[in-house]
Order: sequence, then C-alpha cells, then structure tokens
Amino acid sequence: MIRKAPAFLFGILLLGCSQDSFQYPDSRTVEHVDVYHGVEVKDPYRWLEDLDSEETKVWVEAQNRLTFGYLEKLPAREELRGRLKELWDYERFGTPRKWSERYFFSHNSGLQAQSVIFRLDTLDGEPVEVLDPNQLSDDGTVALTSYRISPDGRLMAYGLAEGGSDWQEWKVRDVDANEDLTDHIKWVKFSRAEWATDSSGFYYSRYDQPNEEEKLAGTNYGQRIYFHRLGEPQEMDSLIYERPDHVDWLLTGEVTNDGHYLVITARAGSSSENAVFYKDLRNQESQVVELLNHFDARYELVGSAESKLWFKTDLEAPRSRIVEIDLEKPSRDQWKTLVSEANEALEAVSVLNNQFVCTYLRDAASQVRILSLEGELVGELEFPGLGSVAGPLGEPDDHETFYSFSSFAKPSTIYHYDLKTNESTVFRRPDLRFDPEEYQTKQVFYFSKDGTQVPMFITNRKGIQLDGQNPTILYGYGGFNIARKPRFSLTNLVWMERGGIYASANIRGGSEYGEEWHRAGMKLNKQNVFDDFIAAAEWLIEENYTSTPYLAIEGGSNGGLLVGACLNQRPDLFGAAIPHVGVMDMLRFNQFTIGWAWVSDYGSPENPEEFQALAAYSPYHNIRPATAYPATLVTTADHDDRVVPAHSFKYAAALQKAQAGPAPILIRIGTRAGHGAGKPTSKQIDEAADKLAFLTEILGGGD
Repeated sequence: MIRKAPAFLFGILLLGCSQDSFQYPDSRTVEHVDVYHGVEVKDPYRWLEDLDSEETKVWVEAQNRLTFGYLEKLPAREELRGRLKELWDYERFGTPRKWSERYFFSHNSGLQAQSVIFRLDTLDGEPVEVLDPNQLSDDGTVALTSYRISPDGRLMAYGLAEGGSDWQEWKVRDVDANEDLTDHIKWVKFSRAEWATDSSGFYYSRYDQPNEEEKLAGTNYGQRIYFHRLGEPQEMDSLIYERPDHVDWLLTGEVTNDGHYLVITARAGSSSENAVFYKDLRNQESQVVELLNHFDARYELVGSAESKLWFKTDLEAPRSRIVEIDLEKPSRDQWKTLVSEANEALEAVSVLNNQFVCTYLRDAASQVRILSLEGELVGELEFPGLGSVAGPLGEPDDHETFYSFSSFAKPSTIYHYDLKTNESTVFRRPDLRFDPEEYQTKQVFYFSKDGTQVPMFITNRKGIQLDGQNPTILYGYGGFNIARKPRFSLTNLVWMERGGIYASANIRGGSEYGEEWHRAGMKLNKQNVFDDFIAAAEWLIEENYTSTPYLAIEGGSNGGLLVGACLNQRPDLFGAAIPHVGVMDMLRFNQFTIGWAWVSDYGSPENPEEFQALAAYSPYHNIRPATAYPATLVTTADHDDRVVPAHSFKYAAALQKAQAGPAPILIRIGTRAGHGAGKPTSKQIDEAADKLAFLTEILGGGD
C-alpha cells in the first residue's frame, strides 16, 4: 500500500476546503425558539422540516450538486466503483426455510437489483422461480420486505415497499402457478403475515390510511390486528384486536404451531418490556385474554404444547431463560423454567426436532446449542472462528433445517443441518474473487471511562504494520438492544484490501451481554455509549493501529446519532466522520413517524430530567460555532420515513455554518431511497464507492 498524507492536513481539497473557499449552499436561519421546562432552545433551521416546500427542495438540489460535484472529481472513485462492482457480481443465497415439504430461499445472480425467491420441491431438485421483484419496477426500488408460505405450501403472502419507505403493501401468490391472487392489503408497517393453520387467510397489523401530506413524516399511532380471508377485499377484513386506550402500543400476532392460539404481543414503542395476550382460535366467540400485562420484562413466544406456552424472557434473568406457562394455571408461582439463564446472552430460540435450538452470544459472537425440552444439553454446532449465525428456523417436527455462518472476512455460507445425526453439510458456498485467508479478525477488550470492559473486533489484511498511519474505520451502534455481531461487507472488504483497518466496537446499549448491557446505555445512561466509543478510538490510537489524521468514525440510524454526538464531544480525536441516516435532533425525534416509539430507549424531551440528558448530547443542538470539525459526509434519503431526512438536513446546515477548519462538511441525499432496507444493488454500489472515495481522499490509502 502506498500512503499519502491526508489531504485535509494541508488544506488542499479538490474544491477548496476552507470556509472562505468552500462555498456551501445558503441555509438561512430563522428566529424560532422552543421552550422546554423553562429552557429556551433555538431551532434556526426548523424550516428544513418541511420536506415538500419549494425552498427545501432547492436546498436539497444545491447540497447534492455540491456533494456530487466534489465526489465526481475524486481520483479513486471510479476505480473503487469498478472493484466494488466486480466483487458484488457473485451468487448470493438467503438461508432456506422449509414449509410443507418444500424449501424456499432467496437468490441473487450477482448484480440484480433485488433478490429473487425460488423454491425446491426436493433438496437436490432444480430451483423454480416463485417471485422476481425486479419485474415490479424499472429502477429496482420496489423491494420484497418479507414473505410467509401458507401451511399447505400452496400460497405465499408477501410484502412490498417502494422507494425505501417503511409502508408495505401485501399480496398473495399461487406458488405453483406463479400468479398473484386478487388479495391486496395496504397501510401495513412493522408487521408480517401469520397464516391460519387451514391456509384460509392470515393475520396482520396495520394503521389507518394517512393523509397524503403526512405519509412520509406524520406520526404513526393506533396499530390494529386484522384477519384477512383469502379472496375478500381488505374492507371486509375482521378486526381482531385494538387498544384505543393505548394508541402507542405496537401490536403483533403470532399463531401457535398447533393453530390453537393467536398470541398477541403489545409493546409500548421500542421498549424491551412487553405484554402478552392470547385468543383461543378454536372458538370464534372467544375474547382476548390478558396473560401478562405488567410490562415487567421481555417475553418472546418460542413454542407451545397443548395449553402450555414457552417463552424466552429476561424476567429475573438479564441474559434470558426459557419458561413454560400453562394457560390453565397461569399464575407466576406455577411457571416452570425449562432452560436456565447461562453465562452467555440467549439471543434466539427455535423448536426443531422437538428440541430447543438456542443461539447465544459469547462476547458478541454466535454460539448454537441444542437442548432437550427439559433443558438438557444435547449437542452444539461448531463454527470456523468468530462469526454470526442466521437461523436455524423451522417447525417443531422438522428433522432438518438450514443456517448460515459469516464473519468479517467470510461471506455467508449456507449449511444444511440434520438434527438426528447432528451433522452439518455445505448447501451453498459463495465464490468471490478474493482470498479470505489473507485477512484476520481479532477480538480485543478495552476499558471505557468508568472502567467497564468493552469488546471490539478488528479486521485487516495479514502482515499490516502497526505504525499509527493505517487508515481506519471505527463503527458503532449502541442502542435498542441490538448487538453488533461479526458481519461480512463487500464495502469493508474493498477498504481492507487497499490497506485499511475495520474496527467494530460492541459498546453499551446493545444486547451483547443481555438486558443489563442494554440498560447501561439507554436514557440517562446514554453518555456511557459515547464514552465507550471514544475510548475505542483512543485505544486504537494508543495501540498504534492508527492516529487521529487516519481515523474515521461511522454509524447508521442510532449509530448516526452516536457519530454526531462523539463528533461534538471530541472533534479533535477523529480525521473523518460518516453519520448515516442519523437521529440528530433529540428534542424533536418523537414528532415524526415512528420516532415516538424511541422514547423507551432515549427518554422523552417532555420529561424534565430526561430532557436535560437529551439536550446535553443532541448532535444538532451541541454543534459548537467556530470549531474545526473533521471532514464529514452526512448521508440520508428522501424517502426515509423511519428517521426522517430533516434530522440530517438540519444537522448538516448547522455543521456547515459552524465549520472553522479546512475540512469539508457535505451531505449526500439519496433519491427514491429510504432508511436502508431493500435498497437496489446499483444504489448500494454507488453509495459504497462514494463513501470509500471520500475516506481515501481524506485519510489517505490505496495501493
């Protein structure tokens, strides 16, 4: 690798890089002030929240002209795009799922915009195409969100989203004829289809139809559960459950394997704690029974046996256990623990071959153990190093299943697993134009500001010299009980094959060590998350992996918030920053779409004590005027109705205004794109090339 000094150190960038020479689009300010608990808070870019105004559209176009004008002149951009496209062009398979003696899986030939759904009638048979989402739009921006096969294996209920939106429309396809039926369901969000056992229809959750002007930014309240009977219009769907007294509840339904019960989960926003109700489907006149209504822990349905329901729960077990509740005697003193809490965090459970298949996290890497229904260890899967498992899934009587294993330098390999013999065999292995043996991943542990030990994965090409001059990306998330497990990324691979280092910090707020780790990074404890991330950067520098001019921080969504907050708190520590689709206004996040649901993790600006904590780190509100900030590329999308783009618009405008240093502050605004899910391959490649070209220019790097 041939290194060059980071361009911004010399004040030489292709379009100029000082506040005087780098002409940012005009972002006018307004005298808008909100009062929170007696505290006046200025919001000078409030007008950018009006996404449909002509002024905002002009601002977006001007910002994109500036950003793409800069990116197009970067010398590494086309070379990077070419390498990304070359690597991306390989067969990719989703983990198969068996339904009614048939196997269904996704497949992408390489550069297809969206993956295609296929079926196998026998394990060694020829794949038969079931649904090709690429035929549904000219630009590949209509994406399949999820699908469920009916118990008889004849029908597929599937959801579609357009332009990256969270809104879904559901349809039903005849699997053998490859034709859609007349069924058409609209205004679905955060829901899947749950088939009745007789395949007569399915349960789903939806919202009321919004006004057109509020479709992408209006708040979402009042989710309800319906049953759709095949062949009938949506207007005739049966309302199964609603809670007008709790419009902030997210309601989902799940049918037990025997079809006896619809188990309803009620969650107040994104809170870990939830309630559980049920309806006896054997009696059409049965009422919904409130089984667990205290919202005192997380309860996830695992399986059932007659009147007994099995739940994974963190009640009195922060790393989770499996309990049995008999509906005929449901009092807590009658509960039975089937699988006790382990030293590792229990992440997921499936019932296969009438056994519990338990996926654990050990220091953020996957382990899979097979246990009897009484909790006795039967076997354990072996993996080739530190990595992540997807699956196994299936039905209680299935004797076979599939799972995938991947790591930072190894793409997903699909395995077929025989539970009777405890044997795994490769079902599909990807063939890429690179040698994974040239790369290494090590796990390190460092100490945060308060002395907490935090794990971090570091991946790079073997033989790299630790001289403090390695361009490095430090990635983090830290929230919502979501773990940052090892994952393969072609973008990261291209970064590493050019000599870069990729580090992923398992900071507090996630699920790496169960609910205690999550709670240590939420609400009033959120500063721990930023301290953990800053400590990771300091460790990388102290251990001579990199140094400030060569260090970039990156994160998306809640991770975008992480990057924005850390950038404000330690602008001297980083050479570059890339916050993707970030939550940047912590005093108004609850005013848009599903943002109100995040109060459970962030706290509420309406609570005086939580307001103080939010105001102290809110990225938008803590930008310091006349400060030298590192080079920053903010990314968002015009159809992001999860974290609305106004967050990034306001943040970028304020950061550009405050910048006193030579580094560029740019915002890249994608079109017909959303929060990230379902993004077509071409857009993924374009975004990856732009990100890597930006970091290569700022940090240096390349062979």
